[in-house]
Amino acid sequence: MEKKGSSKMNVAIIHPDLGIGGAERLIVDAAMELASLGHKVHIFTSHHDKNRCFEETLSGVFDITVYGSFLPRHIFYRLHAVCAYLRCMFVSLCLLFMWPSFDIILADQVSVVIPLLKLKKSAKVVFYCHFPDLLLAQHTTILRRIYRKPIDFIEEITTGMADLILVNSKFTASTFASTFKNLDARGIKPAVLYPAVNVDQFEKPNATK
Repeated sequence: MEKKGSSKMNVAIIHPDLGIGGAERLIVDAAMELASLGHKVHIFTSHHDKNRCFEETLSGVFDITVYGSFLPRHIFYRLHAVCAYLRCMFVSLCLLFMWPSFDIILADQVSVVIPLLKLKKSAKVVFYCHFPDLLLAQHTTILRRIYRKPIDFIEEITTGMADLILVNSKFTASTFASTFKNLDARGIKPAVLYPAVNVDQFEKPNATK
């Protein structure tokens, strides 16, 4: 992500819920590494529970701002995807109107924010696709298929608007191509960026089997 002619960058990261999970681990590792290289990193999220999060998010190495925690995460245990879209869009709008320009904006999981983020003309938008969401969602009933149809369509269209798309493996890259056939036909192919491994944990001998 180094920009030619400029050694340090302002990087914004938008993540739906900064809890404890594989996606959060990747985002936190990315933020820590970027900060260690001297870049200014700021994570924007709709939820950050300081009692249930990775300890790095409490270290002060990078800034974290929460917007939209009052918005529902579901409606009667349904419409999780719609609520996630609304929460992330609210976070993105707050970033657009309340913060100065960033050089790079990294988003993941929810691609619907990409068109909003593209309004910041000075920033390049990077989208990290852990796995196509439409393959993770259930399409078991007619109602579910009707509900997911526009969401799946929006996911493909908005994902293709990013300046750079990253995936976590060659397998995900091939799944991306077979799932988002219109993007693949247009020559939009993701680059592979493997999740980081904290090698510091291997510095000292460990007697554990």
